[in-house]
Formats: sequence, structure tokens, C-alpha cells
Amino acid sequence: MVIACFIQGAYLLELDRQEKRDERTSLAPQWWRPFKYRLVQALVDERDGSIYGAVLEWDRQAALSDYIPFRPTRAPAAVVALRGTLLKAPTFRRDVVDDLRFLAWDSLKGSVRFAGALAALRAAARKFGVANVCVGGHSLGAGFALQVGKALAKEGVFVECHVFNPPSVSLAMSLKGFAETAGELWGRVRAWIPYMGTQAGGDAGGGCNSESEAKASLARAGMAKWLPHLYINTNDYICCYYSDAASGTATVAVGSGGGSGTSKAGVARMVVVSKGPSKFLAAHGLEQWWADDVELQVALNHSKLVDRQLRSLYAPPPAAPAARS
Repeated sequence: MVIACFIQGAYLLELDRQEKRDERTSLAPQWWRPFKYRLVQALVDERDGSIYGAVLEWDRQAALSDYIPFRPTRAPAAVVALRGTLLKAPTFRRDVVDDLRFLAWDSLKGSVRFAGALAALRAAARKFGVANVCVGGHSLGAGFALQVGKALAKEGVFVECHVFNPPSVSLAMSLKGFAETAGELWGRVRAWIPYMGTQAGGDAGGGCNSESEAKASLARAGMAKWLPHLYINTNDYICCYYSDAASGTATVAVGSGGGSGTSKAGVARMVVVSKGPSKFLAAHGLEQWWADDVELQVALNHSKLVDRQLRSLYAPPPAAPAARS
């Protein structure tokens, strides 16, 4: 709820800029000051001057003035909050370009905003330590937060990540899903067709289809240290495919193993709205995540979609080339 409020503050930073509000009339600070945080940096797109995010830090002086001597347990020392698309003329063009970038390529790495958010998050992690930093985003901002967090995780920097209504639809991901489904079906066909006597069994057993890869990836995830938190409303068609159990994309398996004593982990923790907004605009809205009448539950299913997006984190390192004699 608190991270969602910080993201709302990031939205209002840009709206305050557009409406030319000053420090006395600005609306954004109302969304972080009650939690004893302060703004230390606004993330600005230099191309049009729009604000797409904010870096907030624990305000010790404000906390002490209210007789709060210590930062609450698990409260981060710094938060990078990233807003989503604003349908306002001053920033509409840049927002939609990044929306289309994700739709076409399932990636936001080519965006100026990706580089800015990554630099801000890396700097915060260096200043406060990785355990005291969090990144959060909503909608398009959730896409940035997830991919920036993934980029740092590849470097061995595992920051807490909370993403609300992250985009789940892209042409690139759809094509990947189609190719993996076709590969899985072809692997089954090959298993049914005898080939060179005893070699058939070895060929079928050695076939590496997408399903086995996904399971192996989830197994390797037990060693992973990065576990992003996804907040999904299934009535929001922008993010609903994360929880589409019929197509094998319901997310998250987090728990402990059975009698063997081994620990298993999924690649993400998903929180789904079980009772809340049902119309699209409200289901995609940020307000639902701090509403008192919304009921949430943790999803407990495997997710091919999340696994595809984060697979590179859990893939084994490439084999070293053989030394020449």
C-alpha cells in the first residue's frame, strides 16, 4: 500500500509540473510525507522535461519530530517509484512510444527512461545497501521496474521490487509463446515416431522442449535471491495474462519442499485481487491497491509468462571453450 502511494506521488509530480504548481500548492508531497519520506530526486526525461519517477528517502528528522526514533522494520531507506502512462499532451508522446516499444519488443531497454531509472536504483543501492532499497512501478512504470530490477539482479544486486498492473501483452512474447508451443508439440510427435530402433528412446528422452526448460528454470530458481512481487487484477486485460491459468501462465510457486528437506521457490510472488474493481479502468487503476474494501490473495500456480521474462536470471552460465593443446 505504501509503495503504491509513493507511485501516486510520482504521477502527481508530473501533473504538478504541468499545472505549474509551486511548493505551497503541489499535491505530490502529500503522498510520501505522512510516511516520513522525502523527495531527493525527480527522474526527468531530458527530451521533453517530463517527470517519470521519483527517488524517495527515509526522512529521519521528520520522523524524530513525531517521536519515531527508528525506521520501521522492513521499511526501505530509499524507494525508486516509477509512474505509468499519462494521457496528457505534454508527456503523452513519450509515454506512448515506450508503450509501443514494450508491445513490439517486450523490452524497454532502448528507452532513455530505462537508463535513468537503472542509474538511480544502482546509486541508491550503493548508498544504502541492497537490503535497504526498493523499486516500484505501476502499468508502464511496472514494466520499467521489473526490467530494471532484472538488470541489477543479473549483476548480483537483488533489490526489493513491487510492480502493480504490469503489462503482460506484447507481440514479441506472443511469438515466443507460439514458437515454444510448436516446439513442445514437435517434441511429442518425435517421441511417438520410432527412429533407428533403440536410438528412438534416447532421442525422445534427450529432446529438450519448452516445458522441460521451464521446469528446469523453476527448479534453478530455488537458488535465486531475487523475488519480485506482482500485484494483479484479473479484470485488467493489460496485466491479466499473468494469472491466466488456462493458458499456463498463472504465477508464483513459493514454499518449502516436502520430506526431502529441499527448498523450492518460484520466480515471482503474485498478489491477486479476489474482490475488487471489475471494470477495466478501475481494475487497471492504482487506487485499488490502498483501498480498504479490496480483498487480496496470493496465487500459487506456476507461470510460464514470468518464467520466460526472467529465464535468463536462472540459466546456467555458458560452458567455457575447450582449451587448445
